[in-house]
Amino acid sequence: MRVAEPALAGTEAQRALRERFLKWQCRVRQIAARERGGEPDDAITPALTLAGETGPMGHIITVLNKAPAYEVTAELEHIAAKTMDPAQRREGGVKFLSATYYQKAREFTDVLTATLPPASPGAETILAAGDCTLTFEAYSQRFDIACRAARLDPMHPLNRATMAHNRLFNPAMPPGTQVLAFTPDWSVSRAQP
Repeated sequence: MRVAEPALAGTEAQRALRERFLKWQCRVRQIAARERGGEPDDAITPALTLAGETGPMGHIITVLNKAPAYEVTAELEHIAAKTMDPAQRREGGVKFLSATYYQKAREFTDVLTATLPPASPGAETILAAGDCTLTFEAYSQRFDIACRAARLDPMHPLNRATMAHNRLFNPAMPPGTQVLAFTPDWSVSRAQP
């Protein structure tokens, strides 16, 4: 499925919420890279609640990707290709991500991605529901982001970027790993405070 970059149309409040979320995500991911060696926390692993459900089905690890004009997939792939040692890959990835990668929120797309195993029943459940809410809650902040889920084609730029990013931290991802995209609907998303 083709995932288009959402237009920046909408109300000023919707644009402000989108910008606020992206700035927060850049900051918390920079903290994870610089202070925790890239280890994800609640700010990166939202609870996923399917449309019509009252509680989350679980948590997913999300990837915040650069927008097409700023993508660095080749650089991420190069870091992974330099060594077969998982510790060195991780170290190179953390060094790259903790430098200036997350400095400018405007360089990122708001379409979040996540990898799931091949033939994952969870992925099929998410895709069958289509709509879901990702709840990020950390550092005295909460975002409930209403999203539309879709499976990305392996050649889609966000699929390639997600796989390149995740190979830095998990070089043993099996063939057929799925990448799901979560496209926000800012008109029904919320933040607290």
